[in-house]
Amino acid sequence: MPYPEALVTPMRRELAQLGVEELLDAEAVEKALDESKQGTTLVVINTVCGCAASSARPAIAMALRHPVQPDRKVTVFAGQDLDATARLREYLAGIPPSSPFVALLKEGEPVHVLERRHIEGRSASAIATDLVHAFDAHCGAEEASAEASEPAAAENGLPPTFRSIL
Repeated sequence: MPYPEALVTPMRRELAQLGVEELLDAEAVEKALDESKQGTTLVVINTVCGCAASSARPAIAMALRHPVQPDRKVTVFAGQDLDATARLREYLAGIPPSSPFVALLKEGEPVHVLERRHIEGRSASAIATDLVHAFDAHCGAEEASAEASEPAAAENGLPPTFRSIL
């Protein structure tokens, strides 16, 4: 059963005010994922938990002040947008479901992922720094030189552009 809309509205608004597009159903997720095959897309799974309120959403707000930005920014709300969240998690097969969750997609593939375990207990500024580094590496004009200097990803079934924060 979804959370009451009155409960999640202020939490939705925090990201919407930053220009993050809400994906309310599976069809909207499909469209956004199709669009993500060109350029970069920041994907956020929002939630009501304390680490989303104290760390994830504030970190996203800080990172979105950085001059280098993803081409698109989208979000679903876990516990509220049930079909949309389920479809997004299907697309991210191989990445354990968690919320809050943030991923940067490049040409439709995840290149940077922050799971709940990378968010919980960390400061918003530390998380924002992680996101800014990912933006710089994958979204801006500097991305070509940054990628050229990075070693190839290990043979682990992940896209060659994937870079773990661990």
